[in-house]
Amino acid sequence: MKPQSTPLPPHVPETAFGIWFLRTPTWTQHVLERAFKDLEPLIPARRDSYPVVADVGCGWGRSLKKLHDRFAPQRLIGMDIDPEMIAASRAEVEGSGIRAEFIQCSSSQMTLEDNSVDLLFCHQTFHHLIEQEEAIAEFYRVLKPGGVLLFAESTKRYIDSWIIRLLFRHPMEVQKTAEQYLALVRSAGFTVAPESVSYPFLWWSREDLGIMERVFKIKPPAVREETLINLVAVKPLVATN
Repeated sequence: MKPQSTPLPPHVPETAFGIWFLRTPTWTQHVLERAFKDLEPLIPARRDSYPVVADVGCGWGRSLKKLHDRFAPQRLIGMDIDPEMIAASRAEVEGSGIRAEFIQCSSSQMTLEDNSVDLLFCHQTFHHLIEQEEAIAEFYRVLKPGGVLLFAESTKRYIDSWIIRLLFRHPMEVQKTAEQYLALVRSAGFTVAPESVSYPFLWWSREDLGIMERVFKIKPPAVREETLINLVAVKPLVATN
């Protein structure tokens, strides 16, 4: 009898350093807040309110008040596979004085109804996932027709850099370039307009942490492999797949 293979976990857990870093002001201001500022202008036909907003991989919950304040949801949902992160997010929300509900689940098997979410936020979560095709299909499934996906991700070029390999842990076999992430999102059925894509080249997304430019005033090359991709995808009103 052929031996059964052990199923892979749906994600790779973060290192102790990574868990600590996600609680720092550097993460909140220079990574999370910067992503919001980059993503918001990319949203087509931006509405004042999105009734149901969900955060995939909510972690410590730092994004939830930001989502609440920007998109005025009637229902705010935080999702994470780690029960400790769910507990931490709940405490963060309670301290902020806002209401949210929490679901412990994998991004590739979300326990949300079809066509139930108006805005889905996925920030620096996807590169931890092993079942990426299944996850993007789930994003498409739970979004309402006309719903939007805010997707902010580090690319293979960044994840494979020596400093990130040293400090963090990721499933290296599934990492993608910016072009591959864009193709993956579109292949799930989403529409992504060219003007809804951004490739920020921030100091923390460089192998030298921006020291060559900030200290020695040496500009990065104009032609380079991108380390970040931020995009806003829309689920069509009429299904395309």
